[in-house]
Formats: sequence, C-alpha cells, structure tokens
Amino acid sequence: MDIELTKVSSKGQVVIPQNIRDELKLKEGETLAVSAKENLVVLRKVDAHMSHDDLKTLASIKEAWKEIAAGKSTRMRADNFLKEIETW
Repeated sequence: MDIELTKVSSKGQVVIPQNIRDELKLKEGETLAVSAKENLVVLRKVDAHMSHDDLKTLASIKEAWKEIAAGKSTRMRADNFLKEIETW
C-alpha cells in the first residue's frame, strides 16, 4: 500500500498523487465518496458498477464512525494499523 503526502489548496482541493491515481485507475471526473471524522478522511471510488460488497464497505465505514464516537474503538500502533489495512 502506498502512502503519499498532499496538501489542501486555498479552494479546498486535494491532489491525489499520480501513482495512487494510476493504481486505482482514477480518471478525471470520476466520483469519490468522502467520509471524515476528526483527523481521518476516507475516499472511496464510486462507479456505476459498484458491487453489493462495495456498498457494504461504505455502510461499514459509517458504522465504524458511530462505534468510534461511542468509545468502542481500540488504539494500536501505526505500524500495526498499516499491516492490518493491507489485509482489507
């Protein structure tokens, strides 16, 4: 999994680095679902061919935010977190 740094422009725009756009085959004008809570922003590519599993993923992100807000989350070291999300 690639991790890149980017900045927010004065217009609120964020550039997704080229290697990540290439990996996801993102093209100009494509739609992304955006979810945010505190310091975490999640982007999810949305297209007309979304599967039932894709929609379940978006719903699970919403549920995860609720669990975090309710104090039901656990903390882990960054390296362990990165290893875990590689399995997603």
